[in-house]
Amino acid sequence: MSSSPPLSGVVPPVCTPLDASGEVDTASLARLVEHLVGGGVHGLFALGSSSEVAFLTDRQRAVALDTVVETVAGRVPVLAGVIDMTTPRVLVHAEAARKAGADALVATAPFYARTHPREIAAHFRAIRSAAGLPLYAYDLPVSVHSKLSTALVRELAEDGTLAGLKDSSGDEGGLRRLIVELGGRHGRAGGAAPSFSILTGSELTVDAALLAGADGVVPGLGNVDPAGYVRLYDAVRGGDLERAVKEQERLVELFGLVDAGPESEMGRNSSAIGAFKHALRLLGVFTHGTTAAPQIQLGEESVAHVERHLRGAGLLPVR
Repeated sequence: MSSSPPLSGVVPPVCTPLDASGEVDTASLARLVEHLVGGGVHGLFALGSSSEVAFLTDRQRAVALDTVVETVAGRVPVLAGVIDMTTPRVLVHAEAARKAGADALVATAPFYARTHPREIAAHFRAIRSAAGLPLYAYDLPVSVHSKLSTALVRELAEDGTLAGLKDSSGDEGGLRRLIVELGGRHGRAGGAAPSFSILTGSELTVDAALLAGADGVVPGLGNVDPAGYVRLYDAVRGGDLERAVKEQERLVELFGLVDAGPESEMGRNSSAIGAFKHALRLLGVFTHGTTAAPQIQLGEESVAHVERHLRGAGLLPVR
């Protein structure tokens, strides 16, 4: 197992801007990278769920990752999502990410067919062995039908297969149990997996997760307000819990923008990703708010909802 310190801090999952025809808008993506790095983030996660990775072609994935890596130019680590249904498909993405210059990989368990924990373990070990880059597991049971157990994560942490975990399971109790299993808040350095990084994917409970012993956060909302999440992280690390809670509560209010799209007309993913993209457009980062097909685009009333939340959070001037 590597003796390097775990990845920590704020690592947003980078949205992928699309032009009106649905192609990757590289100019907007470069502006987003500067927006995030300028906000003080500690790393970037390209080709994750907020990147619409499942909606992109292999060519679009390559364009997006190349743009992020080139624009970052080594200033922060770039984690590349290599998410796909089966091990052979993931290995193709992993090799492409390695050649593109990614610093680490992020993979889910296999999906489409349900898999046994032994098959999931073999999947992660094959990726780590073939790519030769640090590998982070992405626990996303709502999409891949498999919850990564504490026992499996510990096994793969201890044998060096996994460098860390992004927990987007929504199981806050499970996350706390994992932290305790790996040494707890104060025992991680000498615990079962001292160099293993635990990152929460929940935008709304970052203060609690960090206090429990998580190393950082991968917030989709961090695309919109990276500096807010950095302030939250710094406040917790600095022991200023009052300031941390105040910042977390402001971000909870801002997160309300994801409900922009009416539930009777579109899926929650379409609403959330569309909200992030239109927020970035209103902030002058993106040229368009286009989401990938077949997601439904936000209408004028939904965009107005996003704008109200941006003004309420102090990201746009109050009229």
